Amino acid sequence: MGQTVLSITQLNEYIRGKMDTDPLLNQVAVRGEISNYKLYPSGHHYFTLKDEASALRCVLFKGNAARLRFRPENGMKILAMGRVSVFPRDGAYQLYCTALAMDGVGDLYAAFEQMKKKLEAQGLFDPSHKKPIPRYPGTIGIVTSSAGAAIHDMLRILGKRYPLTRVRLFPVRVQGAGASQEIAAAIRYANYYHLADVLIVGRGGGSMEDLWAFNEEPVAYAIYESEIPVISAVGHEPDVTISDFVADLRAATPSNAAELAVPDQDGLRQSLDQMTSAMAGNLSRQLKAARQHLNALACASVLQDPGAYIAQQRKNMEFLKNRLAAAQNQSVAQKQQRYIAAVSKLDAMSPLKVLTRGYSVTQTESGEIVRSAGQVKAGDRVRIRVSDGSMTAEILDQQEETT
Repeated sequence: MGQTVLSITQLNEYIRGKMDTDPLLNQVAVRGEISNYKLYPSGHHYFTLKDEASALRCVLFKGNAARLRFRPENGMKILAMGRVSVFPRDGAYQLYCTALAMDGVGDLYAAFEQMKKKLEAQGLFDPSHKKPIPRYPGTIGIVTSSAGAAIHDMLRILGKRYPLTRVRLFPVRVQGAGASQEIAAAIRYANYYHLADVLIVGRGGGSMEDLWAFNEEPVAYAIYESEIPVISAVGHEPDVTISDFVADLRAATPSNAAELAVPDQDGLRQSLDQMTSAMAGNLSRQLKAARQHLNALACASVLQDPGAYIAQQRKNMEFLKNRLAAAQNQSVAQKQQRYIAAVSKLDAMSPLKVLTRGYSVTQTESGEIVRSAGQVKAGDRVRIRVSDGSMTAEILDQQEETT
């Protein structure tokens, strides 16, 4: 009996045919941990699924990958759905994935956590970037569906609480494909034309998938870049979306957003009444104090008898004049005493006083005082000064004495 000889290609194609006709392998779900994950520029995802004992090569082509809600990562435990077949070129079988799901965690939740982590790292949740909500907004912009119950609730509450404000609706789709782009475009449109003082962005309640547009990057970046303060109002109180973290203020519900956006007119009236009462009381106290001051002035002696006031002022002036004259005389006397004392000291130190006691002063013809016999010689003329005059003499002899 002759043995059939096959080429490698024929054998691989035969095996692939067998696997492609196996119902189990054509629709299989595999649980495992991702490793060796790679995303190629073509958009195809290649990775390996492994468990404690084995590994399986997997591929997720671009078309199927576009439906993913999360980004696969190494170490992530997933469920991979698809078919098992052979790649003829390598003769290796692999799982051709059509869908991936987080093992034990929903796809949307995983995508939400990944997006939250990414945007937080980029600083979109930074409290320092958040803007204050204006206390008395002139115009409120609402970015939501025009057909939902949320817009009617907000309009009712805004009209009741603060009818002075103007409301401008920016109708958009709030779920489904392209909804996030419409929401982001409406936010940017309102900013570009400065159409509101504050924006309320949101919708009524729903499933996580219904609210997903408010978890997508276009909405997050539009809110972050908005110069107009934004209040996020998505779903019910337990619902949390990415827009809640990025917005300047998070409201539990759309109705709560309307309450946070404007003051309550009843509260304002009460405040105005209190301020009116306080102003009236303050004015009354001021008038009472002014009246008392006026009465005190009216009773003053200067108004009762102006002549007596002038006389009193004249006495005060006379008293001040006398005090000034006395102070001046005392000052002059003190200065005279100091002058006499200084003159006495100067006179006591005067050389002329010495001359009255019989001493004289001898000077050369040039006026130099003679202090030594060596300063003159025989024949020199000198001038001798005494207490009551002076005389001229000629030196007949000169002698120097040694001690």
